[in-house]
Amino acid sequence: MAIAYFYFHTELNHFLPRHHKQVRISHVFEEKASIKDMIESLGVPHPEVDFINVNGEYVNFSYIVTDGDTINVYPISVRKIIIPSVSVLPKPLSIIRFVLDIHLGKLATSLRLLGFDTLYRNDYEDEELAQISSTQERILLTRDKGLLMRSLVMYGYYVRNTNPQQQIVEVLQRFDLFKLVSPFQRCLRCNGLLEPVDKQSVIEQVPENVRSQIDEFQRCQDCDRIYWKGSHYERLQQFIDKVLNSQKDE
Repeated sequence: MAIAYFYFHTELNHFLPRHHKQVRISHVFEEKASIKDMIESLGVPHPEVDFINVNGEYVNFSYIVTDGDTINVYPISVRKIIIPSVSVLPKPLSIIRFVLDIHLGKLATSLRLLGFDTLYRNDYEDEELAQISSTQERILLTRDKGLLMRSLVMYGYYVRNTNPQQQIVEVLQRFDLFKLVSPFQRCLRCNGLLEPVDKQSVIEQVPENVRSQIDEFQRCQDCDRIYWKGSHYERLQQFIDKVLNSQKDE
C-alpha cells in the first residue's frame, strides 16, 4: 500500500468533489500508475493540465507515481505567476479550429459568427469527436469531462459556463482569440466560407421585399445559403460588439 499527496490549483478544483476542493488529497494506491492516469482517476481531464510538479521537480505525464510523492497540478492560468521547465500541453496550434459536442450548439453558432472554423453536429458520437479532434488537430470543446479524458484528445477544454453568451466570452478568453475575430466570414448553418455574389444571380432566391432594399449578398460556398445585411444583421452586430467589449472588462 502506497500513498501520494495531490494538490490541484485554481480552476482545476472545478472537477473535484466538494471534499477534495482546495485541500491536499491523500491518495492511496496499490499498483504503479502514470501520473496522467492518477490525475484523471481523481477527476481532472488531462487536457486541462498545463504542468505538474513532483517533490519540487517538473515532470511529464509519463512519470510513475511513487510512495510519498507530493504532487502539485496546475492549469494554464497559473503561467501568469509560474513559468515551468516542463509542460504537458501539446505544441501550440498554428491554426485555431474547433469541434464541439452536442451540448454546445449555440456556442458553435457564435464561434462561426466570429469567423472561427467550427465543426458541430447533434449526432456526433464521442469516439467520432475524439477522432476528429485528433486527426484534424481541432480543439474539442465539451461539457462532458469523460470525453476529454479519452486518450486521443490532445487539444480540449471543458466549457464551464452554461449560458451561451458567457460561453463564447469564456472561450475567447481561454484561448486569447479576441484579436482573431473576423465576423461574417462563415455560414452559421454549415461552417462553409462565404463569398460575395452578384445580386442578379441570387435574386430569385431571396424574399421579394429584400430584392428592392438590399444590393449586396454573400453565398456559402458549401451549402449555397444566401446572406444579406437585413434586420438580423443589426442584431448579430450588437451581439458581436457586446462580446468584444467584454475584453475591456477583464
